[in-house]
Amino acid sequence: MNQSANENLYPSTARDVQAIITAQLQQLWAQPERADKVAPLMLWGAPGVGKSTIVRDLCQRQNIDFIDIRLAQREPVDLRGLPVPKDDHVDWLLAGEWPRDPDSRGIILFDELSAADRTLQAAAYEIILDRRLGDLYRLPPGWLVLGAGNRMTDRAVAYSFSSALANRFCHLNLEPDVEQWCRWAQQQGLDPTVIGFLKFAPENFFNMEGSTEQGWPSPRSWERVAETIGQAERLGLNAQQQRIIVNGLIGAGAAAAFFAYRETAEELPDVGAMLRGEIPVRVPRTNDAVYALCAAVTHYLWRADKRDYHARLQVLFSISSKLSSDFATMLMLDSLRDYEHGGERLHEQRAERVFSHPGYTDWTAQHGMQFTAALESLV
Repeated sequence: MNQSANENLYPSTARDVQAIITAQLQQLWAQPERADKVAPLMLWGAPGVGKSTIVRDLCQRQNIDFIDIRLAQREPVDLRGLPVPKDDHVDWLLAGEWPRDPDSRGIILFDELSAADRTLQAAAYEIILDRRLGDLYRLPPGWLVLGAGNRMTDRAVAYSFSSALANRFCHLNLEPDVEQWCRWAQQQGLDPTVIGFLKFAPENFFNMEGSTEQGWPSPRSWERVAETIGQAERLGLNAQQQRIIVNGLIGAGAAAAFFAYRETAEELPDVGAMLRGEIPVRVPRTNDAVYALCAAVTHYLWRADKRDYHARLQVLFSISSKLSSDFATMLMLDSLRDYEHGGERLHEQRAERVFSHPGYTDWTAQHGMQFTAALESLV
């Protein structure tokens, strides 16, 4: 697979990739005897876009096993097995990581496939393409095999595929999507300041235009920023040490923009106290601060005793009454999303609480047209 061929691939989001993998799993499980007819997927994408994370999260939601094999860290013998002399011939001792249970289900991801040398690639192809290792091992029919790697344009180590090999795969070109990442980050409970910043300044989400020899912004590095900021107090990191770490993760430019935004966010009133009705509702005037407020409200809204939801929703509607319809709709959708199942559909219990609340009637009178259009775009 050469550079120009990669560039011609139709771009895929994380949602697209997970939907396609899910369809292949359903096809595999419905007709296990036709497992060899399911074309292996090859996920192409820049470093840090979350190729393995997407597959791992899907396996967790499907409650199936996941085996992540980083080929660049392996030797051919790790895959093919260790030759063991026996009488007048040689047997092969296979690695214990290969699934043996014939009724098991899962996904094997051969990551960094494009970074492995030709000898190692050849050792992986037998199980990727033929679902077996010689005559000694055959993959159980409930398992899907995927490949993943970096493109030759991504400034990473990458070897081209032969035309014959490339023709055996279904190739997906994964592109970073800041909105889907933010929904995923909310599902994971990551720091709301990072989520609010990336919604406010999405151009800082992924950028390989500068130096990539040190830290640069990517979905992977932003996840690590969110983990650092969220645990800074518990870890005893002061403000200067946090800046050093974040700068090392995403580079100086994105770090400077993030901390400028964070200073604005820190000037907000205590959003948790606001939702509890302990302090009056106050909505900032600048867009960056409004993004920070909405992210914080989404983060704290449902993290309370169920008996408090009615009062908290009243504060939500009070906040929304002071917002433009764009911000009010974003806040409402983020508050209703079913993050446990991918973040696209509405959470039924939350929706019932919101739509049956007395404040919803006035809210729809003010923002209903924009909200309805947003809902239709999700269908």
